[in-house]
Amino acid sequence: MKWLRISTALTGIAACGFMLAQVAPHAREAGAILAAQDDPAALSEIKLDALLRHNDRLIQDNIEVALASGDADLADSFVALARDRNIALPDDLLSRVGDAVKAENSTSHFAKRFATGLVTGNADDVASLSGTVAGDLFVIGDIRDVVREGKHLAMGEETDRLVLGLAAAGLAVTAVTYVSVGGAAPVRAGLTLVKDARKVGRLGEGLAAWAGRSAREVVDTPMLQNAVASGSVLRPGQTLSAIKAAFRAEKAGALVRLGKDVTRVVEKTGTRGAMDSLRIAEGPKDVARAARLAEAQGGKTRAILKLLGRGALLLIGGAFNLALWLFGAALTLLGLLFSIKATTERLTQAWCDRRRARRLRQARIAAEAVLASPAVTA
Repeated sequence: MKWLRISTALTGIAACGFMLAQVAPHAREAGAILAAQDDPAALSEIKLDALLRHNDRLIQDNIEVALASGDADLADSFVALARDRNIALPDDLLSRVGDAVKAENSTSHFAKRFATGLVTGNADDVASLSGTVAGDLFVIGDIRDVVREGKHLAMGEETDRLVLGLAAAGLAVTAVTYVSVGGAAPVRAGLTLVKDARKVGRLGEGLAAWAGRSAREVVDTPMLQNAVASGSVLRPGQTLSAIKAAFRAEKAGALVRLGKDVTRVVEKTGTRGAMDSLRIAEGPKDVARAARLAEAQGGKTRAILKLLGRGALLLIGGAFNLALWLFGAALTLLGLLFSIKATTERLTQAWCDRRRARRLRQARIAAEAVLASPAVTA
């Protein structure tokens, strides 16, 4: 019975040790993810490690897809990510990416996209954004958007209040830009990009809802309706003054912060990187996290967002499962410690019992020897 109890304790040590060896890697990863949930750069690194560990061709396949879709910037971002992680890529693939990037950055392509952004007000790369911002800085683009959406509003037609609010905010910021000699230009560029993302359907649903509510707060609708009723792109000075009067600058703080964060993303990842961030963002906090990620990862950001989506910015769901891994590891560790304690106690008890039995045996032998001695017999 004694040795059965010892064997049971040893079996517990073996079982708990085996289970802990299986659970520990998952628990360690879960702990790292939970610890990094407020740091987008660290969180994305941990998730990338897990993702690339199981598919060493993932980056190469994504480069091929990016090239096939004509997105040389995304392909170059994946090349930067592969270089950072010491993942070898075929020379011919690197050459194709280099040629595509060179063609995309050519003077003729830049001029064409600049003109497109200036005329249409839509941006999807650096060149078109430059044209769009140029148009908005000269108030043409924003007045065009305010007049168009404002007339829809005045006539009871479907109105994109988000574009309307962003354009009104942009006009106010443009005035500050001129006064500060470009000091507010980064905010202007950020607001323009948010507006363009809305136009082309690349603004996340949650972010669009938040921005729409913020835009409503910054615009005095009745006053704006009166302004656009007599406004025109052909009379920018008069129209601008009327629209600015309908804009509540004191309510625009949240939109201005959003514009600043978007500009931070643009500075590190380019226009398309900012568009990718806006597409997955569910609110301004997501955009702020994207800005932190972009500042840490630079040109690799687009590739990271492509692979991880919104999961690159924050811990999405799974927190309960991660906590379960930690809880399971803690229980297994406790089981191992209790098994070791029980084994130690039982082995000690067995050793003490054996020593006691040996002493009793020696005492009995000594007593028998004394009784059998001649002196005792006489």
